[in-house]
Amino acid sequence: MKLLVVNNLVSGYREGGIYDFLRAFAEDGDDITLRNTDGTTPIDALLADAETFDAVVASGGDGTVAAVAHLLADTGIPILPFPAGTANLLTVNLEAPEEPHALATLARFGETMDFDLGVIEFEDGTQSGFSLMAGAGYDATIMEAAQPGKPLLGQVAYFTAALTNPTPQFSRIRLTVDDQVIESDGLGVLIVNFSRMQFEISVVHNNDPRDGLFDVVILHTRDAFGLIPALLAGLLDREGGFPSRTDALEIYRGARVEVVADPPLPIQFDGEVSEHNTPFKAHILPEAARFIVSDECVALYS
Repeated sequence: MKLLVVNNLVSGYREGGIYDFLRAFAEDGDDITLRNTDGTTPIDALLADAETFDAVVASGGDGTVAAVAHLLADTGIPILPFPAGTANLLTVNLEAPEEPHALATLARFGETMDFDLGVIEFEDGTQSGFSLMAGAGYDATIMEAAQPGKPLLGQVAYFTAALTNPTPQFSRIRLTVDDQVIESDGLGVLIVNFSRMQFEISVVHNNDPRDGLFDVVILHTRDAFGLIPALLAGLLDREGGFPSRTDALEIYRGARVEVVADPPLPIQFDGEVSEHNTPFKAHILPEAARFIVSDECVALYS
């Protein structure tokens, strides 16, 4: 095989699992190219000849994988997400292994599936891709507050950040989903493609990241405590209970979304805190990202 590995040097704990992957993958005749970035070299420069490879390994956090997937959207080039970040939620949603030797086997023998990809457009016209979810408001506040603690606490840093921000910004929200306009208020908005987040809590029921539609969620509460019933409902989903998400969440579905908030809210996408605030737009690219996946993933989403 001819394999291109794009490695984010500053993702996660920097424990070097990608090098174990390379040793486990390599066989006679393989051509393996490793290209690194610490954020200085843009990822698009590392992918300039990606079409000449059999597959691309995106080593980093969810933001790294989303950037690679966005740049390779609709090319049909298979991408293996290598979980080198802190949360690695795409790996969780794809039912993929995390151990380097198992991922090496998956890279060589795994099947491929095409998944929807989200694109977020900021007010200045710039765009970024996201595979999991984008949002404005409370989730972005948590992502930003968790940054200092992630190297030491890992996923627990998100929980700690939530506890220390119980009364985030409350805004009047104008949401346009396709041609439907919704006026509401709350702590923020989530644009969901894959729905499982930290601690495997699912934001919505029956998530389908291959149907060409987002699940769009307004966090319709005045403070973080109002989200607790919805959080408990998400935990019960894991046991097959599928209870109501309560009035704390307003849920809509659509392929095109526009979010305006007063006061403006900070934005995040796939765990990356943006420099931008609302307003923003998002649209979906149906089945634009081709991922190398496990048999468990095929069984779940096919």
